Amino acid sequence: MPRIAVARLWFEGNSFTPVSTCLAAFHSREWIAGADALARYAGTATELGGLNAFLRSRPDWRATVLRCAAAQPGGVMRDDAYESWITEVLRGLSDGAPWDGVYLSLHGACVTQSDPEADLTTIRRIRAAIGATPLAASFDFHGNMAEEVATLLDAASVYRTYPHIDMDAAATRALTLLKRVMAGERLHGAVVKVPRILHSFHMRSAVGPMAEVWAEAAALETGPVLEAAPFGGFAWGDSPHAGPSGMAWATDPAAARDAAARVAEAIRARIPRFAVTLPTPEDALAGALAAAPGLTALLDPADNPLSGGVADTPALLRLLVDRAPPVPTLFAFLHDWVAVEHARAAGQGATRAFALGARTTAAFGPPVPVNAIVERLTDGRFTNDGPMERGAPVDLGPTCVLRVGARLRVIVTSRKEAAVDPAFFALHGVDLSATRLLANKAKNHFRAAFADRCAAIIECDCPGPAALELRGL
Repeated sequence: MPRIAVARLWFEGNSFTPVSTCLAAFHSREWIAGADALARYAGTATELGGLNAFLRSRPDWRATVLRCAAAQPGGVMRDDAYESWITEVLRGLSDGAPWDGVYLSLHGACVTQSDPEADLTTIRRIRAAIGATPLAASFDFHGNMAEEVATLLDAASVYRTYPHIDMDAAATRALTLLKRVMAGERLHGAVVKVPRILHSFHMRSAVGPMAEVWAEAAALETGPVLEAAPFGGFAWGDSPHAGPSGMAWATDPAAARDAAARVAEAIRARIPRFAVTLPTPEDALAGALAAAPGLTALLDPADNPLSGGVADTPALLRLLVDRAPPVPTLFAFLHDWVAVEHARAAGQGATRAFALGARTTAAFGPPVPVNAIVERLTDGRFTNDGPMERGAPVDLGPTCVLRVGARLRVIVTSRKEAAVDPAFFALHGVDLSATRLLANKAKNHFRAAFADRCAAIIECDCPGPAALELRGL
């Protein structure tokens, strides 16, 4: 009866976000262990959902789920939060030993207050704790990968979609490779870096240069090569390993090195095509209003929560308030817990003065003063419809919908969770079919559920912690 231990730390750190990510951010999103973890994520498009399905098809296997933690991308993880997680995981590994294998669900771009290579540190510490026990991991495509990772793990896999709709499949691949190692097979890994920092705008898996890289990587998976994949890297993680890379696993070490190098070369050869230019907010708004009939999305990627944004920079909202577009407009969303408390105290239907945004920091502009009607109050809880993280529960904390003028509504939340799922909008009573302009703090992940619903998607260059111009940060 094979026994494996499982632990998870899914966090992407933006080194330029002005507030650190504390333990409470993990408690509010994911801080779970044991049978509760498997039950909560059963049937979901997540790594733990993939683990659950893997175990159901292997009833003779036993898995002990140690601490699993996830938070929305944000500022560097506080050292005490990281130590709380790793201390509990190491204690669990020691208490339950010996193990037949260990599986880790990691991001690859975690940075802490004192450690810019926290995922590598995690793998080192766990390897030291378990010795020669087989160790496998799955990673986010945006990992800033160290070459040393391939010498510490026995197997690994990475998301093959962006937007990330295959988290469960990545876990299944990693666990399948772990099973081979546990059966006595020796696998060899390699990570080859590309010495550049690339923006992720043109890294979608369906179109563009990275789609071609993914196709080349898939073609390498033949003969001894079991896994070949690119990492796009995370441009806003100030890490010694920042940037894209190729990774491969094979039954032959030379085959692994060659495949990883060929994936890295496929990225390097396309570097000019990853270049990005974006319109100003004013030009983007004009383009959105001139787009074909239907729902048009106006995106502010510089404050995208899934790039580590604070979700309260005010530039785009100020433009909408000042210009008052003559169409039904929704701004989604602001992370402003003070405004939510003010709305709840006033009550649904009340009209009050609000100062919106710049709650976390005024570094990207002052708050936006408005008079608004409290149109809706919610408890902030829903379940993702997908396809990204389908079936996973979300808790925004209390939220409100404010109406500013005749046509602008603003969703405000107590917690920072990206507005990339249809259930987010359903919770707030929004009929997107009756909305012309949707302004959203989002980027590519928004497209997973909304590309087919939008007549146009236009991104603009606003101030924010995930801004286009890296030298400005």
